Amino acid sequence: MTDPALAHSTEFGRMYSRSLNSPPEVPSITTVIGQEAKDLTGWAGHMAATALAQDAQLAACVGSPGELRRLARNASSAAERFRDDAAARGDRVHSYAEHVALAMLGEPGADPDGAHRLLEEHGETAFADRFDEWWDMYGVRPVAAEVTVWNHQVGYAGTLDLVAEIGGRLCLIDFKTKGLTREGRAKPLSDSVVMQLVAGLRAEEELVDAAAGTWKPWPHREREPGSEALLLAVAISEAETVVHQASPDHLAAHWRKFWALRQAWEHSRQAAEAGRPLRPLGPPPSSSASEPPEAAG
Repeated sequence: MTDPALAHSTEFGRMYSRSLNSPPEVPSITTVIGQEAKDLTGWAGHMAATALAQDAQLAACVGSPGELRRLARNASSAAERFRDDAAARGDRVHSYAEHVALAMLGEPGADPDGAHRLLEEHGETAFADRFDEWWDMYGVRPVAAEVTVWNHQVGYAGTLDLVAEIGGRLCLIDFKTKGLTREGRAKPLSDSVVMQLVAGLRAEEELVDAAAGTWKPWPHREREPGSEALLLAVAISEAETVVHQASPDHLAAHWRKFWALRQAWEHSRQAAEAGRPLRPLGPPPSSSASEPPEAAG
């Protein structure tokens, strides 16, 4: 995940502020989408079992319950380590894509060579190679990279990876770094990327200056029929780059789903801020306790 200037990590997930000097106000697009429950217990269990089975210390620990428990504790976090490693790799690939676009736009500070060297240090240059092949094959002409956008009506913000022209059409593009299947192909994308893309399309403003907190109208939301922006999800793997278009016929349904998840986030935040919803309650007074004591004698 990239680190936009106005994004903040909060107890309610990733949120955005209007300027560098203002507090977070709205959830990020990915935080909203994250409200959808996904059961990953099976995957986490598989990762833990695999990590334990492949641990070089396993054979030496057989017969020692204490050592086996230590290995099991270490294996139990395998899914988290895999997730964190994949996120860091994704950041490096996204950084390379961003710097390639910024260099073509002539932006100061663009350093695709430096971003490429970082990938090389981690043995990940194949991702850059596949990205470069896609960039040249599709004739990508960048318009803007890492664009922060805001929607006041629904209440969210986010950062789009790339706005570009391809084949004479404006495209809003989200990059996803993917591993490989057993067949050596890029792993499939989640349908949730459609929510991410349509939320970007329906933004109302784009950031001009983070320090000053200045914004301008988002020009890509409403366009003339036939010139609407294409919403593209680009899966980048070591073996191939696969481009998917969000079907225009499905955008309305995924927008409604995103809106509903935004309401779920708001209600969860309000409930959390209200404090503890349960309080201890003791038993009622006994009947004998409410009667006056008998007179002595």
